[in-house]
Amino acid sequence: MTTPNFDEVLLKITELVETNPVNLLFQICELLKKEVYHYDWVGFYILDQDKNELVLGPFVGKPTPHIHISLGKGICGQVAEMGKTMVVQDVTQVENYISCGLDIQSEIVVPVMKNGRFLAELDIDSHSPAPFNSEDSIFLAKVCDLLVDCF
Repeated sequence: MTTPNFDEVLLKITELVETNPVNLLFQICELLKKEVYHYDWVGFYILDQDKNELVLGPFVGKPTPHIHISLGKGICGQVAEMGKTMVVQDVTQVENYISCGLDIQSEIVVPVMKNGRFLAELDIDSHSPAPFNSEDSIFLAKVCDLLVDCF
Protein backbone atom coordinates (compact mmCIF):
# COMPACT_ATOMS: atom_id res chain seq x y z
CA MET A 1 0.00 0.00 0.00
CA THR A 2 1.57 3.23 -1.16
CA THR A 3 0.62 6.73 -0.15
CA PRO A 4 -1.29 8.40 -3.00
CA ASN A 5 0.26 11.43 -4.63
CA PHE A 6 -2.72 13.76 -4.26
CA ASP A 7 -0.99 16.58 -6.19
CA GLU A 8 -0.49 14.30 -9.18
CA VAL A 9 -4.09 13.07 -9.08
CA LEU A 10 -5.39 16.64 -8.72
CA LEU A 11 -3.40 17.64 -11.83
CA LYS A 12 -5.03 14.79 -13.79
CA ILE A 13 -8.48 15.90 -12.62
CA THR A 14 -7.72 19.53 -13.51
CA GLU A 15 -6.78 18.40 -17.02
CA LEU A 16 -10.06 16.46 -17.31
CA VAL A 17 -12.08 19.48 -16.17
CA GLU A 18 -10.28 21.79 -18.62
CA THR A 19 -10.90 19.48 -21.57
CA ASN A 20 -14.54 19.11 -20.40
CA PRO A 21 -15.30 15.62 -21.72
CA VAL A 22 -18.90 14.46 -21.96
CA ASN A 23 -18.66 12.01 -19.05
CA LEU A 24 -16.52 14.22 -16.83
CA LEU A 25 -18.00 13.22 -13.45
CA PHE A 26 -17.86 9.51 -14.26
CA GLN A 27 -14.26 9.84 -15.45
CA ILE A 28 -13.33 11.60 -12.20
CA CYS A 29 -14.94 8.77 -10.21
CA GLU A 30 -12.92 6.23 -12.20
CA LEU A 31 -9.69 8.15 -11.73
CA LEU A 32 -10.15 8.58 -7.98
CA LYS A 33 -10.97 4.89 -7.48
CA LYS A 34 -8.01 3.81 -9.59
CA GLU A 35 -5.44 6.21 -8.13
CA VAL A 36 -6.27 6.09 -4.40
CA TYR A 37 -6.11 2.57 -2.97
CA HIS A 38 -8.58 3.19 -0.13
CA TYR A 39 -11.32 4.70 -2.35
CA ASP A 40 -13.48 1.63 -3.01
CA TRP A 41 -16.75 3.31 -4.03
CA VAL A 42 -16.73 6.81 -5.51
CA GLY A 43 -19.81 8.70 -6.59
CA PHE A 44 -21.72 11.93 -6.72
CA TYR A 45 -25.07 12.74 -5.18
CA ILE A 46 -26.76 15.78 -6.71
CA LEU A 47 -29.37 17.95 -5.03
CA ASP A 48 -32.82 17.84 -6.63
CA GLN A 49 -34.05 21.23 -5.46
CA ASP A 50 -37.67 20.57 -6.44
CA LYS A 51 -37.91 17.39 -4.34
CA ASN A 52 -35.39 18.57 -1.73
CA GLU A 53 -33.48 15.28 -1.88
CA LEU A 54 -30.20 13.86 -3.12
CA VAL A 55 -30.18 11.86 -6.34
CA LEU A 56 -27.39 9.46 -7.23
CA GLY A 57 -25.28 10.68 -10.13
CA PRO A 58 -22.25 9.05 -11.76
CA PHE A 59 -20.43 6.51 -9.60
CA VAL A 60 -17.87 3.70 -9.74
CA GLY A 61 -18.12 0.64 -7.51
CA LYS A 62 -20.81 -1.81 -6.52
CA PRO A 63 -24.37 -0.73 -7.36
CA THR A 64 -26.25 0.87 -4.49
CA PRO A 65 -29.96 0.72 -3.72
CA HIS A 66 -29.73 4.30 -2.41
CA ILE A 67 -30.71 6.23 -5.53
CA HIS A 68 -32.59 8.91 -3.53
CA ILE A 69 -31.57 10.14 -0.07
CA SER A 70 -33.61 12.52 2.05
CA LEU A 71 -31.81 15.54 3.44
CA GLY A 72 -30.60 14.79 6.97
CA LYS A 73 -30.66 11.02 6.46
CA GLY A 74 -27.36 9.18 6.74
CA ILE A 75 -23.98 10.76 6.25
CA CYS A 76 -24.81 12.04 2.77
CA GLY A 77 -28.05 13.66 3.91
CA GLN A 78 -26.29 15.30 6.86
CA VAL A 79 -23.58 16.78 4.62
CA ALA A 80 -26.27 18.17 2.33
CA GLU A 81 -27.93 19.89 5.30
CA MET A 82 -24.74 21.20 6.94
CA GLY A 83 -22.67 21.92 3.84
CA LYS A 84 -19.56 20.59 5.58
CA THR A 85 -17.30 17.60 4.99
CA MET A 86 -17.93 14.56 7.16
CA VAL A 87 -15.32 11.89 7.81
CA VAL A 88 -16.51 8.69 9.44
CA GLN A 89 -13.69 6.30 10.26
CA ASP A 90 -16.07 3.58 11.55
CA VAL A 91 -19.54 3.53 9.99
CA THR A 92 -20.84 1.16 12.69
CA GLN A 93 -20.61 4.07 15.14
CA VAL A 94 -23.09 6.26 13.23
CA GLU A 95 -26.72 5.91 14.35
CA ASN A 96 -28.48 6.84 11.12
CA TYR A 97 -25.87 5.38 8.76
CA ILE A 98 -27.32 4.09 5.49
CA SER A 99 -25.48 0.86 4.76
CA CYS A 100 -24.52 0.05 1.19
CA GLY A 101 -22.74 -3.19 2.08
CA LEU A 102 -21.07 -5.13 4.84
CA ASP A 103 -17.60 -4.50 3.39
CA ILE A 104 -17.80 -0.71 3.90
CA GLN A 105 -15.94 0.37 7.01
CA SER A 106 -15.34 4.11 6.48
CA GLU A 107 -16.79 7.01 4.54
CA ILE A 108 -15.93 10.58 3.60
CA VAL A 109 -18.46 12.93 2.03
CA VAL A 110 -17.42 16.34 0.68
CA PRO A 111 -19.92 19.00 -0.42
CA VAL A 112 -19.82 20.92 -3.68
CA MET A 113 -20.75 24.48 -2.72
CA LYS A 114 -21.27 27.62 -4.81
CA ASN A 115 -21.72 31.00 -3.12
CA GLY A 116 -22.53 29.24 0.15
CA ARG A 117 -25.20 27.08 -1.47
CA PHE A 118 -25.06 23.26 -1.50
CA LEU A 119 -25.22 21.79 -5.03
CA ALA A 120 -23.92 18.22 -4.80
CA GLU A 121 -21.46 16.03 -2.95
CA LEU A 122 -18.66 13.58 -3.55
CA ASP A 123 -19.18 10.39 -1.55
CA ILE A 124 -16.36 7.90 -1.01
CA ASP A 125 -16.66 4.58 0.80
CA SER A 126 -13.70 2.51 1.92
CA HIS A 127 -13.29 -1.14 2.84
CA SER A 128 -10.31 -0.12 4.98
CA PRO A 129 -10.63 0.78 8.65
CA ALA A 130 -10.00 4.49 9.37
CA PRO A 131 -8.07 5.30 6.18
CA PHE A 132 -9.04 8.97 5.80
CA ASN A 133 -6.94 11.83 7.09
CA SER A 134 -6.70 15.58 6.63
CA GLU A 135 -4.89 15.10 3.31
CA ASP A 136 -7.96 13.31 1.91
CA SER A 137 -10.24 16.11 3.11
CA ILE A 138 -8.08 18.87 1.64
CA PHE A 139 -7.55 17.02 -1.65
CA LEU A 140 -11.23 16.17 -2.12
CA ALA A 141 -12.28 19.74 -1.28
CA LYS A 142 -10.01 20.92 -4.10
CA VAL A 143 -11.58 18.37 -6.45
CA CYS A 144 -15.07 19.58 -5.52
CA ASP A 145 -14.02 23.21 -6.03
CA LEU A 146 -12.96 22.33 -9.58
CA LEU A 147 -16.41 20.88 -10.28
CA VAL A 148 -18.68 23.71 -9.09
CA ASP A 149 -19.72 24.65 -12.62
CA CYS A 150 -20.75 21.06 -13.44
CA PHE A 151 -23.89 21.31 -11.33
